[in-house]
Amino acid sequence: MSEINKQKIVESVPQKGFFGHPKGLFTLFFTEFWERFSYYGMRAILVFYMYYEVSKGGLGLEEHTALAIMSIYGSLVYMSGIIGGWLADRIFGTSRAVFYGGILIMLGHIALAIPGSISLFFVSMVLIVLGTGLLKPNVSSMVGDIYSESDNRRDSGFSIFYMGINLGGFISPLIVGEVGLKYDFHLGFGIAAIGMFFGLLVFLFTKKKNLGLAGTYIANPLSPTEKKKVFTIIGLAFAFIAIIVAVSIPLGLLTIKSFIALVGILGFLIPTIYFVIMYRSPKTSDVERSRIIAFIPLFLASVMFWSIQEQGSTILANYADKRTQLEFLGFHISPAWFQSLNPLFIITLAPVFAWLWMKLGNRQPSIPHKFSLGLLFAGLSFLVILLPAYFGGENSLVNPLWLVLSYFIVVIGELCLSPVGLSATTKLAPAAFSAQTMSLWFLSNAAAQGLNAQLVNFYKPETEMLYFGIIGGAAILLSIILFLFTPIIQRYMKGVH
Repeated sequence: MSEINKQKIVESVPQKGFFGHPKGLFTLFFTEFWERFSYYGMRAILVFYMYYEVSKGGLGLEEHTALAIMSIYGSLVYMSGIIGGWLADRIFGTSRAVFYGGILIMLGHIALAIPGSISLFFVSMVLIVLGTGLLKPNVSSMVGDIYSESDNRRDSGFSIFYMGINLGGFISPLIVGEVGLKYDFHLGFGIAAIGMFFGLLVFLFTKKKNLGLAGTYIANPLSPTEKKKVFTIIGLAFAFIAIIVAVSIPLGLLTIKSFIALVGILGFLIPTIYFVIMYRSPKTSDVERSRIIAFIPLFLASVMFWSIQEQGSTILANYADKRTQLEFLGFHISPAWFQSLNPLFIITLAPVFAWLWMKLGNRQPSIPHKFSLGLLFAGLSFLVILLPAYFGGENSLVNPLWLVLSYFIVVIGELCLSPVGLSATTKLAPAAFSAQTMSLWFLSNAAAQGLNAQLVNFYKPETEMLYFGIIGGAAILLSIILFLFTPIIQRYMKGVH
């Protein structure tokens, strides 16, 4: 997309109207709020649904298998963002991608809400994976579209947008978690479907007035000849995959274990390919190539961070269910409620960080410095959670405040890294790959969860301290390395701060 088109988009959006930010932020804030309500509500009970016994309404899967599937689910959700980003950049734009994605997500949650077999569960996974891949990167990319590159409100706007994500994520585990675990899993999934329906209504009825041209431009449209070729390739690819699946499953080659390993490999292989394609593209300028190089260490730091943060819905969810004292101060705590801690702390602290970056202005830490701080706090959050086993042993139930503290510390790191990463991606992205670069950013989460699907096999009560200690220590070491290399990374960013 040309600089002229970018400026036209900014001018078409009312620039005042939502806490001093462009009016379009209202539409994107509440669209993402309801999408995250549906996703995090589903996620709060999904792992329990998988490993709880059939007599308790679950699928009765083995615990480690359920934890690995949960990680792979998350990995595929973010991996599919590459497809969503490509479709938006080349075929129908970000606005339509958001709408189509919301419909698929809603249908996926409806499939989960229908009592049925494990086959229906996998159908819902496919729908939610594809839908989130369309919606998630493109709604974030649209936030970048409504600000000019020199607008000092940009980082603050992403922090407010990030608060909307987490407001939905805070409320949904309390509602969906309570209904799903106390009454019926499928009723909980039904509430998640209703949440996505509300998000679609907000987007449909406010986008024309609030977003102007944002999301309507196609950054790098296919020519008619290219479209014919691409659609042919897509059709052949689907046919090839269908044949492979039909042959490999009866032969025992495609199992849950081998699929988990395959997704883990793809989590790192796909972003590597994309970095090479963008760097070598004739549509990428020399300045953009330099910025791509600067983006690589930030991407790797993000993988390490999300590897820790995303274990809140796998290892720490299991920890809450099996290792935590759930009767506390006369109340019974649902293990799903711990999923609300991360967004609760973000809601509380996001305005503080948004104010801090605005207050510091040009004196705020550079993007790599913020990333190194994020990694530091992520590592500390895992070192904190190993202390209960050190003091009380591996068999005693843990005071829930230890989990609360761990979630609090990782949130500090998240606010240093995640909203800043969204903003940095829109600044560092090559013009011809704008939405796809946002998808690439989310691939760091996909790679992290693909890695986690392997790491969960090493988690046992007897290896608990070693598990948290090694991963937490690795994050702190990488934080120090990133801090030391910040001046070099900054030079490659070519003026982006």
